[in-house]
Amino acid sequence: MAKSTAKKLNITPLHDRVIVMPAAAEEKTAGGIIIPDTAKEKPQRGVIVAAGPGKKDEPVSVKVGDTVLYGKYAGTEIQIEGQDLLIMRESDILAIV
Repeated sequence: MAKSTAKKLNITPLHDRVIVMPAAAEEKTAGGIIIPDTAKEKPQRGVIVAAGPGKKDEPVSVKVGDTVLYGKYAGTEIQIEGQDLLIMRESDILAIV
């Protein structure tokens, strides 16, 4: 997912929240075995598509276009303009890749 994939959204997260477009789930294993839909794991990587301004004394350290890793159960699934996205606190993000 490149920066060009992340288009401008008509929504702004509040405070320290960010909106993430999850990466596509893996279709095959490293050995070439095709994974059925029922066995696919939720992705833990995505691209920031919107970020709030941060808390009063703590600005948000990620920006739109950053590829991030987040916890397996982090965020709330939402759908905006037909896209499945996640909204989460910045503290749920583990690393910027």
